[in-house]
Amino acid sequence: MSYYPPPTNYGYGAAPPPNHLVWAILTTLFCCLPAGIVSIVFAAQVDSKWASGDHAGAISASNNAKTWAIVSAAVTAAILVIYLIVIAAAAANS
Repeated sequence: MSYYPPPTNYGYGAAPPPNHLVWAILTTLFCCLPAGIVSIVFAAQVDSKWASGDHAGAISASNNAKTWAIVSAAVTAAILVIYLIVIAAAAANS
């Protein structure tokens, strides 16, 4: 019995997966810099991996770029919430 991977929309002649480069750049500029840079690195790999025939690698890089952009935005949102709580607590105590 052999394993057959599930069918995908990505195949020969198909468009490459989204590279999420815009989101990576925006989260780098406006959110968490280290996670945003990781997202940019993965986003930059998508098109070159697709062009070289490494379709699985391109899909993986696309997913990683998206994940790291989300992590960058989430870290920034968490820091902002904590900051607002501290400011509210300080204002309530004064």
